[in-house]
Amino acid sequence: MTTTAPTTRRPVAIAILLLVTGAVALYAAFRLVLDEFAKYEDPKAVLSCDVSPFVNCSDVMTSAQGHLLGFPNPLIGVMGFVAPIAVGVVLLAGFRGTRWFWVAFNAGVFLAWVFVTWLFTQTVWFIGALCPWCMLVWAMTIPMFWVFTIWNLSRGTFGAGGRRVGTALLPFCWAFPLANYLFIVVTILVKFPTVLSFL
Repeated sequence: MTTTAPTTRRPVAIAILLLVTGAVALYAAFRLVLDEFAKYEDPKAVLSCDVSPFVNCSDVMTSAQGHLLGFPNPLIGVMGFVAPIAVGVVLLAGFRGTRWFWVAFNAGVFLAWVFVTWLFTQTVWFIGALCPWCMLVWAMTIPMFWVFTIWNLSRGTFGAGGRRVGTALLPFCWAFPLANYLFIVVTILVKFPTVLSFL
């Protein structure tokens, strides 16, 4: 009688989430880089995402917050969003990884979420304009962080206590990015009550 080793089910859903959110965010970051180049060539250029006084990429990308480390923020995205795409691919290929790998990757997506949250606060409260491509990056980073983190907790990466919390929250993981989205939408509508009339 022969026995076979138990197989671990591949996390297809989380892999697809990382692939899709990473790819869309990478595309948005790349478009922002192209817009930066257009501004360098012609500082007076009107970009395709300069829709109104409230929805205006130019105001955001020319601000100090748009160059936090001394170079355009989208370059960080172009480099960083390759990681979730790669992780999604290797997960589909059967990669399991070690604990330190998943802790490090989780730290990376957490920092990405912190960064886009900071950019959101700066955009709404200090710059006073919204950038559609930036908002697309926010929209992808939010579920990437919340859903992946809860999944990572549920697999025991952060210990038995984390596993219990993650397992309990996993069926409701969609609620966390939804709440994050609602907070952003409500804040924008409160800060810019006439924004809808300009869209």
